[in-house]
Amino acid sequence: MNMSFPLSHPMSRRGLLSTSAALAVGALAVSGCSGSSGSSGSKGTVTWSTWGTPEELTLLEEFNTQFMKDHPEITVVFQPVASYDEYHTKLLTQLTSGTAPDVFYIGDDRVASVLPNKVLAPLDELLSSAGSPISAEDFNAEVYGIAELDGALYALPNDVNPDAWWYNKNVLKAAGITEDPAELAAQGAWTTSTFLSMSERIKAAGLTTLAFWNYWATHASWMTSQGGQVYDESGAYVAHTDTVSVAAVEELAARCRSGEFLVADTLPEGGGADTMFLTDKLAFFAQGRYTANTLRSAGADLSAYDIAPWPTPDGSPAPTGLAASFLAINAKAADPQAAYTFFSSFLSVEGQRIRLASGTAVPSVTGADDLVTSDDFPEHAQTMLDMRDIGYTNNRTEAAVPGLSSTIATEHMLPLYEGKAQAQETLDAIAALVATEGAPAGASPSSGASAEETRSS
Repeated sequence: MNMSFPLSHPMSRRGLLSTSAALAVGALAVSGCSGSSGSSGSKGTVTWSTWGTPEELTLLEEFNTQFMKDHPEITVVFQPVASYDEYHTKLLTQLTSGTAPDVFYIGDDRVASVLPNKVLAPLDELLSSAGSPISAEDFNAEVYGIAELDGALYALPNDVNPDAWWYNKNVLKAAGITEDPAELAAQGAWTTSTFLSMSERIKAAGLTTLAFWNYWATHASWMTSQGGQVYDESGAYVAHTDTVSVAAVEELAARCRSGEFLVADTLPEGGGADTMFLTDKLAFFAQGRYTANTLRSAGADLSAYDIAPWPTPDGSPAPTGLAASFLAINAKAADPQAAYTFFSSFLSVEGQRIRLASGTAVPSVTGADDLVTSDDFPEHAQTMLDMRDIGYTNNRTEAAVPGLSSTIATEHMLPLYEGKAQAQETLDAIAALVATEGAPAGASPSSGASAEETRSS
């Protein structure tokens, strides 16, 4: 079921980095930077580029250093860019002019759009070659399916971030709730009705139930967790005709209108969802693994927080959306073998151990799960791995059109959350938009099965 729809907060929010981040980018770019990239490179040199926070870029520099120690015959030139949007604007220009880096990140909302241009190197033969430290089988096909075209694979996920439901036990206690969501989930009793009953009690206590980010994975996850469908197997948008999906979205909107749920993107500076969560005013926050760092850096009592999956009608696990970024090789890489050596090392178990040491995301490769489970927080960290294993990325029909997912979120879903529209008319409008602007249905090799089909597969 390939329904991939940003990266995690703050990276998945696609925001600009702070001034300090921009300075960090400048400092990192100095290391080995020749002022040129891509096809102007040379044998034994790999230029590569990404975006990221200062902390993430520092870890990437650590990877670069270790890689060059392990491969002294290869020189790495790192060329980060300060923001997500600026990065992709520059990358697409470079790909057009033939001057792109040898290896580069590309967002889950951009990768499908560049595949038809044949600017990415096919990976299948390289991944199956003798001595390769990774293979396609080491990754979730439901995640990398968005990077396939005509049976060939062109990119693999760097890491992923499922939006687990982080919860504040103090808020639940203040609302008189004694059940623990993680324990209920372990018992198969974390149902939608149980959660909505909790929500009513939380509201009655003058507190807020849930905050979420307004992007594709939220509204898609709400539908698929309830057994609904967003896209069918041909890649056609069907949420507006799926009665389960329509009802799920109406429930979501109704809870927003009542004030039980909040859209985190719309909250004021200084009074955001993070602050509410830390000050015992918010019960649940749908976010990625990076939330653990937020709580730690704030000096929070970690025993008061844990995670649960999305609640479902019958309490059994259901697939939900995964934020992801991808790594690709330039079809015009100056030294293709050196580029693949870097690419495969970066995505390998050891490479992900270095890059994800800060706890910002979940490994995309098999064999590195202990990065998540060996941590002492959250208690039910395995939930993030379970969500990764059955999760999905954005459907090609939507993801192959830059900006389409953002338009759906900001121009259609947000007015619904604000009480300015109804579920059916909103989904009808999205269906019309996708039919007009989306990539042709049927283009995706594995597109959007329903939650029920995924459970039974």
